[in-house]
Amino acid sequence: MRALWALEEMGIEYEVVSMPFPPRFLQKDFLEVNDLGTIPYMIDGETHMTESSGIPLYLVERYGKQEFGLKPDHPEYGDYLNWLFHSDATLTFPQTIFLRYSRFESDRGLGEAGEDYRKWYLKRLTRLNRHLLDREFLVDKRFTIADIDIAYALYLGEYLGIGSDYEPQVDDYLQRMKARPGFQRAAMVGEEHNTVGV
Repeated sequence: MRALWALEEMGIEYEVVSMPFPPRFLQKDFLEVNDLGTIPYMIDGETHMTESSGIPLYLVERYGKQEFGLKPDHPEYGDYLNWLFHSDATLTFPQTIFLRYSRFESDRGLGEAGEDYRKWYLKRLTRLNRHLLDREFLVDKRFTIADIDIAYALYLGEYLGIGSDYEPQVDDYLQRMKARPGFQRAAMVGEEHNTVGV
């Protein structure tokens, strides 16, 4: 969804190839293309990428879409990069463990571990909760790929049923991001190709 949303916002043409989820188990020939067997998997000429939070940064830099990014000499550049990496390393990681133990392997009796990771994810929103008290966007008073990366993590949390615990300013931010036409178009493409959420 991060990659689709970035492509839609930037107006870059793309093609989506559908496959069953998880492809590493249900479409074994995909392992010949991506030995991790994970999605997303983006191919752009000779470039092959697997990291959903890195793909938007690649698109900004490769296609000169600086209206969606910040340059190194910008005073908020460090904050911008931090949000990009915070989105996966800090926020999405505990969600994947919650998802594993609450949905995919719930029969293993590890629901308590899933619940612990749900709480951990919510605790990791502390910085974002404070940051959004007086901001519409994460950096530079405008929409950037930092918003795509972070809003996707929040969207995944909502998909997983954790969103009801978001603080009002975070929920308001998420709803604003989801109202963007680029997000709406990406969500429609995702639904058509069964890629929304996970």
